[in-house]
Amino acid sequence: MKDPCLLIGDIGGTNARFALATTDRPGFHSTLQLQCEDFAAADDAIEHYLATKKVGPPDAVCLAAAGPVVDDTVKITNNHWDISAAETREDFGIKNVRLLNDFTAIAYSIPLLIENEIQTIGRHDFPALGSDDFTIAILGPGTGLGVAGLCRRGNTLVPVTGEGGHIGFAPETPLQIELLEVLSGKLERVSAERVIAGSGLMNIYKALATIRGETRESLTAAEIFARRNTGEIAAEAVDLFFELLGQVAGDLALTFGAVDGVYIAGGISKRYPDVLENSRFRSAFESKGRRRGFLERIPTRLITYDQPGLLGAAYCVLNLSA
Repeated sequence: MKDPCLLIGDIGGTNARFALATTDRPGFHSTLQLQCEDFAAADDAIEHYLATKKVGPPDAVCLAAAGPVVDDTVKITNNHWDISAAETREDFGIKNVRLLNDFTAIAYSIPLLIENEIQTIGRHDFPALGSDDFTIAILGPGTGLGVAGLCRRGNTLVPVTGEGGHIGFAPETPLQIELLEVLSGKLERVSAERVIAGSGLMNIYKALATIRGETRESLTAAEIFARRNTGEIAAEAVDLFFELLGQVAGDLALTFGAVDGVYIAGGISKRYPDVLENSRFRSAFESKGRRRGFLERIPTRLITYDQPGLLGAAYCVLNLSA
């Protein structure tokens, strides 16, 4: 018999990545990255993918997308796509379609990752995740700020999905209070995502220039990272960015009770692992007053695997098609 065609996707605010899942274990192949702005809808991008890879209609589809799943639909937070499982079923004439939040998919991938696909940040004397019950949290700055949790109880993986990237920004230092004051004058609400994402780094850079009484040209997040060794404000912005990432990671560890680890995903941290390692991330993570001892015992780990969202979707589509 011919193996089923299992289509998976990981759709963010900027890029959409599609692949075909392997049928014998969680894995994938034939990956293609597309720009979301080039297509009116997700199903148009899927049709383009199928035509490009010369494969027929899928037997099952699992799409991880950057937004909350409500009534089997996802409105992508940072682009124009609205994804409906019902429409995808109708467009491709199939029954098995599942939508996931993108960080739910990343959460599912973590138990599948091996040692060289994860980098410990901070203390390096923690044991690996192992096969026992666990509770972990995941966050990652990219176009936005994604957040999820994952528990294993026996043989069951239980994801905890929400919109944690939109919690309020809580400053903890005099400089952070100044940052909040500047951003509050420009934004309706200052959430964590407004400072911990690609656009968040840009917000930090511009706000620091205002605080210092300087006029600076607008820079992209990549340009700010590129100038961190030559520009004082760029270096300060990057330092503050990772400090804030550590603070929010610590808050999530407390919220989820993530005693077995907090995992960092997203393209920004993965592109600059040494900067992250040498930043104030870990000290900010642990700096929780009366709960410092609790945080000191929790590992923080960077996901270096290239496509964890697709791996998590591959895991889920196997269950969907079984």
